[in-house]
Amino acid sequence: MPLDHNSDISDDALLQLYANGDQAAAQMLTLRLAPRAYGQAYRMLGIAAEAEDVAQEAMMRFWKIAPEWRTGEAKMTTWLYRVTSNLCTDRLRKTCTTTLDAIDEPVDPSPSAADTMQDIARHDALQSALMELPERQRQAVVLRHLDELPNPEIAEVMEISVEAVESLTSRGKRALAQILKGRKAALGFEGNAR
Repeated sequence: MPLDHNSDISDDALLQLYANGDQAAAQMLTLRLAPRAYGQAYRMLGIAAEAEDVAQEAMMRFWKIAPEWRTGEAKMTTWLYRVTSNLCTDRLRKTCTTTLDAIDEPVDPSPSAADTMQDIARHDALQSALMELPERQRQAVVLRHLDELPNPEIAEVMEISVEAVESLTSRGKRALAQILKGRKAALGFEGNAR
């Protein structure tokens, strides 16, 4: 029976089908998971090509461990977000000698999760503001407010307590608000009183 892209089959069921030799299940699972890895990597790194590399590496690591995956012990998405976060952190540490001012603002021509934003100016302003946050705050804010993960799952991804997630997210949101406060024109809010 061929699988269609909109199937309601769970990720765990698709992985089991793949383990039984169903290549269509592997393709469907990749179509579900790869955009999540790319979206998270792009929001953490701000460079489309780097995000593509990270997403590809995360998916390659996923397929390496897929045959030994124990369903019910951990969510695949949690594992994938953790691996993607770690790969992004590694890349950020390698490039930390480059100042943010030396990096051109990224322009992503391909569709991504960021395309849901109202316009390019808001996207650029948000991305720029995210890049000004400390790494851990940025990671917590991205996972909570852009990837919409619950705090317990973020705690698992970041390997910290739920209270630490709440603190990082709260501080990150306050810092973002302060950064964006002076960018009302770029956000298209210059006529608003707030």
